[in-house]
Order: sequence, then C-alpha cells, then structure tokens
Amino acid sequence: MHIPESSSTVNDSLLAICLFAAFADGEKSDAEREAIRQIAEDLGSDNIASLSRQILLRKLPFESVVAGLTTNEERLLAYEMALGICEAGGSVSRDEQEFLTHLKTQLNLGDSADTVEKQVAAVAMESASTSTLSAPTPPPLPGEALVPAPVPSSLPSAGPDNSAMILRYSILNGALELLPETLATMAIVPLQMKMVYRIGKSHGVELDRSSLKEFLAVAGAGLGSQMVEGFARKLMGGFSKKIAGKMAGRAADQLTGSAFSFAATYAIGYVAEEYYGGGRRLDAQKLKEHFATLQGKAKELHSTYLPQIQDRARNLDPSSIMSLVTGGGNV
Repeated sequence: MHIPESSSTVNDSLLAICLFAAFADGEKSDAEREAIRQIAEDLGSDNIASLSRQILLRKLPFESVVAGLTTNEERLLAYEMALGICEAGGSVSRDEQEFLTHLKTQLNLGDSADTVEKQVAAVAMESASTSTLSAPTPPPLPGEALVPAPVPSSLPSAGPDNSAMILRYSILNGALELLPETLATMAIVPLQMKMVYRIGKSHGVELDRSSLKEFLAVAGAGLGSQMVEGFARKLMGGFSKKIAGKMAGRAADQLTGSAFSFAATYAIGYVAEEYYGGGRRLDAQKLKEHFATLQGKAKELHSTYLPQIQDRARNLDPSSIMSLVTGGGNV
C-alpha cells in the first residue's frame, strides 16, 4: 500500500495510531518514552512528542483520532501500520491483540482488512523462522561488486565475508527507505535480524528469535521504535502524487531515512561482529556506546554508497521485498 497524499490532520491521525500501537503492550516504560522522544528530536517534529504525551496522559480520545481518517485507503493504511508495529517484536501480546481488534472495529474495515493482515503476517517476525534465518546467504546481484569501505582503526573490523554481507544488508535497507510502500519499512527489522543471525552463526553461535530481539534492544536498535520512526519519516516527508509511475516524497526526506536505515544496519552488523566474535564479553552499556559510535560513522559512509543504494531501490518491488524476507531473494 502506498502512503497517500494527506492533509496534516490525516498525518496526525496516522502518527497517533502508530503511537497508540507502540504503547499498546501496556508497558509504557521509560525506555519507550525515551525512544519516542528521540524520534521526535531526530525528525525535528513537535507533533510526535505532543501526540505521545497526550496518549500517555489519556488526553487524546481514540475516537477523534479515527475520525481524522475519512477514506477507506487511509483507514487501511492506519491498520497496516498498527499491525506492523505490534508484530515487530515477533509476537503480538494479549494487550496488543485487544488494541488491534478494537482498532479494526473502530475503522469499520470488515473483510477489507484480510489482505492487509495476510501481507503483514508474511513479513512479521514469526515468518522469520529458524529455517528461514538459517537459509544460505544469497549471493550478490549479478554484476554487483561491492567493496566495503575501510573501517576506522578505532572501530571493530570483520572478516571479509561478514564485511561484505553487512554492507549488502546496509545498502538493501537504505534502498528500502527510498520506497513508498509500508511493506518496505516493515521488512527492515526482519532483515537486520537475519543479518545478526548469520553473523552469530559464523562465530559458532546459534541464535533464536528471542535472542535476536534481545540483542537489538540492548544495542539500542529497538524494534517498535525503528518501525514508528520509519513510518513517521514517510508521513512527514509529504509523499506526493505519482511521478514516473511511482509515489515519491521530498528527496531530502527520503535520503535522510535512507541514511538512518543504512547506518543503523551497518552499526548493528559491526556491533554483532564484535560481540559474537569476541566471546560475548561486552556489557549492555558498551553495546549501546559502540552502536551509537558506529551509527554516527556509518551515516558518513551513506553518501559513498548512495549510487548503489539508489540502483538497488530501482530493482525492488513488493514481491521482491517479500522474497527477501522469506529467504528466497538476493540480498
């Protein structure tokens, strides 16, 4: 589904539903609030921070949020985003399921939500089963010759195979942020998990979904917050009418999102390499510090690989994204 051309009222309603979904597990922890605050700061948006405060203080009526969505396309998009955020952790809690059921009723979607539910379920964490995660790493695309940029001496290094793999996943996730489909944003976290799984396995460590989720959370790359940020960037980017057969937003916003996902994936990869390659001796604080340092360095590398990222985006569509997540496509 594409992000529709929307008024600020529609965007606020969509953002609010994303936040309701992020808080639906009932935890509302300090970590969640900090993640939302950081997202608002990164995006330079008062809307996200204001909406999250109203939701946490129970001052934003859910019915008024839903009322801001006037077309069936907008309502389906809201449900799709909420599903993606709730399923980002690999399973839907009881509180999240109750929220989704209530949302579906309020949106009056009926059977029209079936296609969205099937699509999101296919890309959700439970689709990244152990057999999918352990599938052989696909080769680069035909004609692709990626040479990893040198890692500064102050940062961890990786063997040539893992360096090339980390770079391929970083380029792919940077490319996904250039696409308008919500499915593309949903695919980023599963692909990061597959990358970490393969890095762990290269060092003799077999990881399950719970371990992968925990690693990403400890490193500072929260699953739900990454999803909220990706959706927020798309909405705030002001996606416009079709250009050359595709939906497109402001180039600056797209490139910012691409740089964020490229850098986050790159940092996750090299932190995982250091952690599992070094016998898992880093504590949580060190993991967070290394992730933040690497993410900053990786943002500087984004422009170096931007031509490859843009070329990768031109070869992606919804069916190829699904293939990448389920294990059959070329990373």
